Amino acid sequence: MGKKINDFNEFRRDMNEGILAGGTRETKRFFNLDGAVYRDGALSSKTKELLGLTASMVLRCNDCITYHVLQCDEAGVSREEFAEVFDVSLIVGGSIVIPHVRHAQAILDELAEEAGAKSGDA
Repeated sequence: MGKKINDFNEFRRDMNEGILAGGTRETKRFFNLDGAVYRDGALSSKTKELLGLTASMVLRCNDCITYHVLQCDEAGVSREEFAEVFDVSLIVGGSIVIPHVRHAQAILDELAEEAGAKSGDA
């Protein structure tokens, strides 16, 4: 993985472990609910991750954007689908979302570099 993604995953893992180790029952329930809500239901997991990414972009949370880009990539979201999510996010959130589209693109670029390296294209 690229540096941004590695740093993000490491920080998220370490902090979540610390939070859950000392967290209340309510904190643990919230973390569990956060994971459970993205499972397949009436909406597919992929659709829910796309919704999460859109909301994260409009709310301008780069950590959330990174998380959902990674989850979307794992769910098989195409670059064309990402581009349309960026469009919706820009329309809903306005020009203030542009820096967060850049952030999402940087994460996608790291994923593409890694995929290229794995396939020998890099």
